[in-house]
Amino acid sequence: MNKEEITLLVADDHPMLLKGLVDTLNEAQYRVIEGVSNGAQAVASICEQNPTIALLDIEMPLLSGFEVISKCREAHVTTKFIILTSHKEKGFVHQAKKLTISGYLLKDEPFEEIERCIDAVAKGKTYFSTTFDEIFAREVNPHLEKIKFLSPSERTIVRLIAQENSSKEISELLSISTRTVEKHRANIIAKLDLEAGTDSLTHWSLEHRELILSL
Repeated sequence: MNKEEITLLVADDHPMLLKGLVDTLNEAQYRVIEGVSNGAQAVASICEQNPTIALLDIEMPLLSGFEVISKCREAHVTTKFIILTSHKEKGFVHQAKKLTISGYLLKDEPFEEIERCIDAVAKGKTYFSTTFDEIFAREVNPHLEKIKFLSPSERTIVRLIAQENSSKEISELLSISTRTVEKHRANIIAKLDLEAGTDSLTHWSLEHRELILSL
């Protein structure tokens, strides 16, 4: 597919970044059909114009980049998605993997990297920043392997701990006794190979909060 055949939509809530990227893409002879500044505009434009590729920031007003992708897929558009962001957090990386996004790039990478990503995605391939793959391999995957050993009830409790609920609050939310919550905590600590004690699970859950809440 030639550059002239690739239609692009760009969404970013920073006006200068949006204009700069749109101008640079146009100068590189891509066809940018629109640049929008919030998630709701992105969904409307993608559903109406069905561009080849949409380049999306994650954090935008009204809808996040991930929410835009989910809503567009519900509408069965054929647009492919590239996340272009400053975020390197484990939870964002995992969420991108879950959504099977075609590309994930960091904003501080050179424009040539964006071109390589666009061209690969237009050909039906996936293209992730090297940093993205390193974070997934080093920081996300090992914890996902551990979390797989947790039961559904234990995963629920870990999510509630990550949301900074105490054992008493968790017992009230789940309509179970505090003693049962503490028993679950002990089992989770053993499965995750953490140091015995309530604080170790609390610290682990808060440290991996984005990842846990993305499960």
